[in-house]
Amino acid sequence: MIVVTNRIPVAEAYAIDFEDRFRKRVHLVDQHPGFVRNEVHRPRPMRFDRESGTWSPDTEAQGYYEVKTWWRSMDDFVAWTKSESFREAHRDRPPKEMFAGPNVLEIHEVFTSTDLELPDSGA
Repeated sequence: MIVVTNRIPVAEAYAIDFEDRFRKRVHLVDQHPGFVRNEVHRPRPMRFDRESGTWSPDTEAQGYYEVKTWWRSMDDFVAWTKSESFREAHRDRPPKEMFAGPNVLEIHEVFTSTDLELPDSGA
């Protein structure tokens, strides 16, 4: 199982527009072979005070939205990125002002999970 995470710093003034883009997406990725699921996570920058043991909003931190897709294999994900559906899903580019900096793309292999039966990868 592969998890692809796109960490995206969204300018505060564009947060609603950014979220609307995902609410109104055409779900092309959902139909691609090997696709498992998609989640979009809203940032909640928080600060922990060790002395008091309390949490409070961190108004100085730049939060990142995370767009996560789960795939059965890396080959399935790569095939999605080479597909016409991928190009169509990413055709309507948002304005550059929507972003507070560059995105970060991360790919991870799930080697253990509390809710998935995974084959032994031999690692």
